[in-house]
Amino acid sequence: MTGTISALEEQEPASGTSIDLPYRPESASQARRLVRGTLADWSLEELVDDAVLVVSEMVTNAAKTGCHKTMTLQIVRTTAASVRILVTDGCRVLPVRIKAGSSDESGRGLELVHKLTHGRWGACLEPLGKTVHADLRIGGKP
Repeated sequence: MTGTISALEEQEPASGTSIDLPYRPESASQARRLVRGTLADWSLEELVDDAVLVVSEMVTNAAKTGCHKTMTLQIVRTTAASVRILVTDGCRVLPVRIKAGSSDESGRGLELVHKLTHGRWGACLEPLGKTVHADLRIGGKP
């Protein structure tokens, strides 16, 4: 079977940026600024709104663990039309999606990440913690 690949789907060499952040709630705002700037540099403004929400949830969850002095945020351009956001922290407890009720004060973050990424997120254990990743793509669904 033959087909054409749109310009948005063409593979580009992976490029990215990373930053170490302290385990504080204020780190989410620094993460949002980095995401906005990086996606603007890559001309991926269409992803900014979703990416800002995703990174906020991921960094906030990591900050709540307070396991080590810093966490690492990475933003990787995986193709011309997609990015992967990764947050590595020092806690080996994997995140779990829960069904939060309307009166619950927390618990909606991973559900939001799941919705915005169309289920393209996950977590893996590392020797000294875990990495949570989320993939976003122009046009949403694969």
